[in-house]
Amino acid sequence: MKIRGSVRSLIAAAAAVISLGTPAQAISDTAILATKPPKQLSEFDFFEDAQKQIPATGVLPFRLATPLFSDGADKFRFVYLPKAQPAKYDPVEAFGFPVGTALIKTFAFPADHRKPGEKLRLIETRVLLHQTDGWQAWAYLWNDQQTDATLKIAGAKVGISTVGTDGAQLSFEYSVPNKNQCKACHAFNGKITPLGPKARNLNTDYAYASGSENQIAHWAAAGLLSGVPTPAEVPAAADWHDATAPLEKRARTWLDVNCAHCHRAEGPASNTGLFLTFNEDVPVRYGVMKRPAAAGRGSGDREFDIVPGKPDRSILIYRVESTVPGIMMPELGRHIADRDAVKLLSDWVASLR
Repeated sequence: MKIRGSVRSLIAAAAAVISLGTPAQAISDTAILATKPPKQLSEFDFFEDAQKQIPATGVLPFRLATPLFSDGADKFRFVYLPKAQPAKYDPVEAFGFPVGTALIKTFAFPADHRKPGEKLRLIETRVLLHQTDGWQAWAYLWNDQQTDATLKIAGAKVGISTVGTDGAQLSFEYSVPNKNQCKACHAFNGKITPLGPKARNLNTDYAYASGSENQIAHWAAAGLLSGVPTPAEVPAAADWHDATAPLEKRARTWLDVNCAHCHRAEGPASNTGLFLTFNEDVPVRYGVMKRPAAAGRGSGDREFDIVPGKPDRSILIYRVESTVPGIMMPELGRHIADRDAVKLLSDWVASLR
């Protein structure tokens, strides 16, 4: 069964109502900075039309060149920055967002993945709020009427029934993360930090109302990003679906987005010695002929994380294609395998010599 989230047309429609440079007075800065998060998502006033995911003035939609796989969910991403306080450009990590920033991400599933954007069911909206003592992460579960979402500190389980791009029925139980799970994925040197809004992930075009434009350039021109170097100096991640891009860059980008938030020196999986960040240039550190730190059923009786030319002997492939808890990787955020990604990674491993 295949699935692939694609909401560009809907996001482009939402972008048509954005008017940058207009004071964002409707957004509740009080709710963003409150010690106790609001019970309802609507209390933030992030949306002009929440059901259609049309953001309020001052809330900017964005997209990533390669997004994290989350059971094939469609995602709507937005950022709100407090007035006259731009984010600071960083060439490697997430931008330095000022206190008062909100990063908003809604997860939704269509009734049929062959008809992306039609009959969408909103499942949850996650918010990252930058407060004076650091980032706070909260998840909100949408009601059946699709009119509002309620704070779920303990997480939730939601039954999903949809149709894959291959026409096969697809049913599973989707997990809205609890507070601790949010912390686990967003941990960086022991602190919560954003994952997606990095220069390489945002260095791609977006269909704004004024026309398609590079997001980094658009943010800078709108006064939302400072310290941006020349375009040639900004790194760019691959769109992993783009068959014209180099195979290795596509595979390493997928691993960077889906795995490196844990598998890096500053992440919670640092003790494994497996570092999957895109800029890691020592092959054994990103798995080539590397034995796992702790063998077990997660290895599938395979000896090395990556065996050049042999995907069927590589632990990495075994864990990415598995759906068994305790074996599958990533271990959070999915219940089904990303078959297209398994093929991409297998092709890459097969190409290694």
